[in-house]
Amino acid sequence: MERYDILKKIAAEIDRGEVIFPTGAQVALKLKSALDDPDCHLDQATRLIQAEPLLSAKVVALANSAAFNPSGRPITDVRTAAVRLGLGYLRAIAASVVTRQLATAATPKDRELADRLWQHTAHVAALAQVIARRVTRLNPETAMFAAIVHEVGAFYLVSRSGEYPGLLDEDFSAWNETGEAEVGRAVLEALSVPREIVDAIDVCWQGFLAMPPTTLGDTLLLADELSPVESPLRDLDGCPREGMAASIDLLLGEQTLAEILQESADEVATLSAALRT
Repeated sequence: MERYDILKKIAAEIDRGEVIFPTGAQVALKLKSALDDPDCHLDQATRLIQAEPLLSAKVVALANSAAFNPSGRPITDVRTAAVRLGLGYLRAIAASVVTRQLATAATPKDRELADRLWQHTAHVAALAQVIARRVTRLNPETAMFAAIVHEVGAFYLVSRSGEYPGLLDEDFSAWNETGEAEVGRAVLEALSVPREIVDAIDVCWQGFLAMPPTTLGDTLLLADELSPVESPLRDLDGCPREGMAASIDLLLGEQTLAEILQESADEVATLSAALRT
């Protein structure tokens, strides 16, 4: 079966509600669903997080990052970490666990691709949080969540690669033509991602960056362009963006974007490191 036909088939399956998530992702999905409930309180969230070791580790690591713990006094328990972050960021981290659990693959080559894709995702999420707070003046929790799930369609394809040998081989142009538009949106819908975030991710897929950036889509695309770790899909589709990030700078009030990012370098580094673990 040709790759284009495989992508159409997978997208049609998802559209019919036939979403196949790995076991680890299923557990994380239940946790995410509980945290998405507006009636979920912090005590309940803490208990849910403590039952999932990977999520517990990420929550504590993020709470100890420069963005949330400028004093540097170590936070060593989940409850204190959860209070420091708040429910908005806890939901974003739960989404990161779902996304990461999708990165199961049949071959070492595909697992390596998934790992590179996650490294890229973590950097974009950290940058999006900072850009939203300091540049576009949007909700940084929303920006981080959008960045965490912006490649979820690709992760889903990685998780299905064992059923379709060669799906992730070279010449991945069909992903740009069909995967993002159909598989990507279908997986986002299956995860109940809000329309605002899906629309922002669509801006990122289209690749039209407005200057100066003002919207959530601009925030996400700018973070994607500035990430020091490029998406491995660009290697596969033959469309590298080398040099583009270096050319992006603009005056924002009394500072330039480069100056803002330099001031936030420690924050971005610790945020991305916490998400990558």
